[in-house]
Amino acid sequence: MIALVTGASAGFGEAMARRFVAGGYRVIAVARRIERLDKLRAELGTALLPVAMDVTNPASITQGLTDLPADWQTVDVLINNAGLALGTEPAPHCSLAEWTTMIDTNIKGLVTVTHALLHGMVARNSGLIINLGSIAGNTPYPGGNVYGASKAFVEQFTRNLRADLVGTGVRATNIAPGLCGGTEFSNVRYRGDDAAAAKVYAGTVPLTARDIAETAYWIAALPPHINVNQIELMPTCQGYGSLAIQRSGTA
Repeated sequence: MIALVTGASAGFGEAMARRFVAGGYRVIAVARRIERLDKLRAELGTALLPVAMDVTNPASITQGLTDLPADWQTVDVLINNAGLALGTEPAPHCSLAEWTTMIDTNIKGLVTVTHALLHGMVARNSGLIINLGSIAGNTPYPGGNVYGASKAFVEQFTRNLRADLVGTGVRATNIAPGLCGGTEFSNVRYRGDDAAAAKVYAGTVPLTARDIAETAYWIAALPPHINVNQIELMPTCQGYGSLAIQRSGTA
């Protein structure tokens, strides 16, 4: 069995590459930072194939998949993990370039990789697509703007895939995590401000990348007649809040 994991150089992607190799899969580890993938290959051995790919560049996706060795061409599990959040400012103060980067990565990259591998899965009447969404996809919050919207797309795209794939043997799942620590997510979101990123998790016991990897592996290990449409995970320290209300003046 072969799994392809995007964004495999760190965080969720690296943890999932490790878990699937440990479970007996051969893993195509995809990311821009090939040097990190090479280190992972040195650690995990020949069951991991590093592939340099930028999911925001369709030509890079095409080239990376075309250049796969013949015995790595049949992808059984696609994990669309590559994604990011940039900034926490209110929408009027956001950077359009950062909005576009999130759309190019979280939406366009995901659908382009999916489209490239979907035909083969359908032809084989077998396959699993795991998309990494977020609770931000259905729970808006101040500063979430385009990031949350992109994850809402992931959720609805996954559900629509299910509608189109009925009877094909191809499964599709959206994993929607909540607060998750120990990754680069907040460091990237706060543009390298590690102190600000650390404050996000201060005093909490968040989910970990390993938790997400175990969830993905469990989904893949289910019998092929079972489809997990969506699974939402939060740490016990996190819950839902009330709607924001602005009050004017004094009582």
